[in-house]
Amino acid sequence: MTEQAQNTTHFGFQTVPEEEKAGMVHGVFTRVASRYDLMNDLMSAGIHRVWKDAMMDWLAPQPWQRLLDVAGGTGDIAFRFLKRAPGAQAVVCDLTESMLVEGQKRAEAERLGEDLDWVVGDAMALPFETGSFDVVTNAFGTRNVTRIQDWLNEAYRVLRPGGRLMVLEFSQMPNPMLQWAYDRYSFNVIPVMGQIVTNDRGSYQYLVESIRKFPDQDTFADMIRRAGFEQVKYRNMSMGIAALHSGWKI
Repeated sequence: MTEQAQNTTHFGFQTVPEEEKAGMVHGVFTRVASRYDLMNDLMSAGIHRVWKDAMMDWLAPQPWQRLLDVAGGTGDIAFRFLKRAPGAQAVVCDLTESMLVEGQKRAEAERLGEDLDWVVGDAMALPFETGSFDVVTNAFGTRNVTRIQDWLNEAYRVLRPGGRLMVLEFSQMPNPMLQWAYDRYSFNVIPVMGQIVTNDRGSYQYLVESIRKFPDQDTFADMIRRAGFEQVKYRNMSMGIAALHSGWKI
């Protein structure tokens, strides 16, 4: 009798057992937590802020809504949401407690404390009741999830009918020459920058590899539909370096 084949997934360009990926991702973000926001600004020359503002423009937060930001890290999306909709409520959920701790240190967290909660949790098994949120968001965290379809299914579960999912994630550029140039920058500059700023080249090597392993825009849109969402659409950001996906629980 032979043992059943072990389920595997990718960690960057490595193939690893599924049960090991979450711990490996947790290690990455634990190591970079204190410099995570600084590196985001350096890697993107601040453009990630423009993308997140565009996310809020499309989302149009309302004061009566309750937001769940999954893999919300240091709170960028939740802060933007609450500033746009005073009186709304937000929960930041992340697998890595040290990322949440860094978010709680930010000045915005002090001003929004009554409307904002921080919860350690797994995107694939969200620790919330069914139908308890009006909006679920994720920015640059989906590609780190071991089973992406499981997380999308969970997003659908915790949303109320009429609720909305919005995901901002790195994607694929439709122009091969631009994609080639972006890959050269990603693989040759970002890991070196990570070494200089965080003394951790390996974590940023994983991050750029994980971008290349993520599904393209149409494939990911199909995964959102498979979870049950309707009116699924996406918008490319910066010629497809990132894409903003939207879906509704009807």
